[in-house]
Amino acid sequence: MEKFKKEPLNKAQVIALSHYSRKDIQREMFEFCKNRETIANFNNKFFAKRPDCFDYPSDIINSAKKGATSFHCSEELWSNPLEINTNMSKEQYNEIKIGWDLLIDIDSPYLDYGKIAAKLLIKALKRHGVKNYGIKFSGSKGFHIIVPFKAFPKTVSEEKTKDKFPEWPRAIAEYLFNEIKDSMNQEILRLSSKEKLSEKGELKSEHLCPKCGKPTIQKKIGKYVCPDIKCKSTVESMKSNRKEMLCPSCNGKMRRVSERIIQFCETCKINTAQLEAKSSNIGGEKRINKEKFTEEITTKSTEDSVDFVLVAPRHLFRAPYSLHEKTAFASIPITEEQIDDFKPTDADPLKIKEVKPFEPRVIPGEAKKLLAESLEWIKENSKEEPRKKWTGESIDLKGLKITENMFPPVIEKILKGIKRDGRKRALSLLLSFFTSLEFPEEFIQEKIEKWNKKNYHPLKQGYIKSQITWHIKNKRLPPNYDKPVYKEFGIRGPPEPGMKNPINYTIKQAMREKGRQKTNN
Repeated sequence: MEKFKKEPLNKAQVIALSHYSRKDIQREMFEFCKNRETIANFNNKFFAKRPDCFDYPSDIINSAKKGATSFHCSEELWSNPLEINTNMSKEQYNEIKIGWDLLIDIDSPYLDYGKIAAKLLIKALKRHGVKNYGIKFSGSKGFHIIVPFKAFPKTVSEEKTKDKFPEWPRAIAEYLFNEIKDSMNQEILRLSSKEKLSEKGELKSEHLCPKCGKPTIQKKIGKYVCPDIKCKSTVESMKSNRKEMLCPSCNGKMRRVSERIIQFCETCKINTAQLEAKSSNIGGEKRINKEKFTEEITTKSTEDSVDFVLVAPRHLFRAPYSLHEKTAFASIPITEEQIDDFKPTDADPLKIKEVKPFEPRVIPGEAKKLLAESLEWIKENSKEEPRKKWTGESIDLKGLKITENMFPPVIEKILKGIKRDGRKRALSLLLSFFTSLEFPEEFIQEKIEKWNKKNYHPLKQGYIKSQITWHIKNKRLPPNYDKPVYKEFGIRGPPEPGMKNPINYTIKQAMREKGRQKTNN
């Protein structure tokens, strides 16, 4: 009989039906979720099939009757959410997308720290001219802040704002986090002692480079001493972990006597020992180099206060008044004045008397300054280095000059674009071909980017990027011509009798060209 016992219901399951049966809650949830992809969650065991949306307010109680405990909706706004298809290109998504809301997820393991972040973010919004925003309790320990799409300009530099998701809302979130992080860190350090923060695992220490300001990494440096009485040179080196190394002065063997941890900047290629070496003692007067790696103490909650993962295509967040499965509290809207005194028990579904909207009425364009300054900041502080462009005309492979006219017919055919299924297999074949011949990464990126645009349906950039990285690290030859994959691309056999692999064709062509050049010379 044991196996027929039902699992006990949790609190969220017990109160879901009565909570979602309230007409005022149904109306508010329905109004907010209009034009949004909205998915029911069945006690964290499974979600309803995507895409889905509310057609009527009664859909909420009908889902609850089937066991739904919470509802999650998209930041993106769609003309018809049911038209969303995972096979769509970005352009096709943009055709049915009518906008997006800026949704900032304040994620913290401690409610007090979440309150600090919420208040600082609201101040930052106000400084940038945003007077109308919404804030709600997440249902657990955090908060959600919303700035509706209507607050943003329709275009910026002839680019449609609605088409710039997730790039622009992510830029705003990162910019705002940069605006509040120092103040938030100071507030948390004032709120709790360093000892208590350390016990919680909250303290995070890092050293910053005095030249570029970027965080450093720790490295071991060994101290070597020359045993020769006449020499007695001392050297510190990161390049060797061996017990001995050659003395730069007498060429004898130096012994490793100790090691220590130092800070190293990967950007500037400087370390603690080099900065210390700049200090000198001239004429009995010690000169100290003022440049040093400064230690910066931050709290983990500061670094994790704004969840950037939420700003992603089709990512869902908890709808207002939706229950939270773990706490059984509702995700209720609150005001700025309520933040300080707010307690999670205030979100007890049984205590909700007044139902109010999460999404505020806004002045069209009031977030124009916020968007402009965020985009400018991202442009100036982008962590990604500009990608190198391929400028060479040939590849030097151990004395063989390889040009594109030496590519085998199958590679030439694939590079014209894939007009039907087989894009991923074609990508794998191209990357194995390019990496086996040791083509530079910038050449590979440029070639694949052009190829992808020719395909009937371009592959996603994230997938292509990960595949390029993997193939560069894990070089392997393309499949031999006797494999069935080539028939998919209309290749029935090798271009020359006895040729086993596409790589052989290119190398053979390069050797022939080298021979012709020798003959001509």
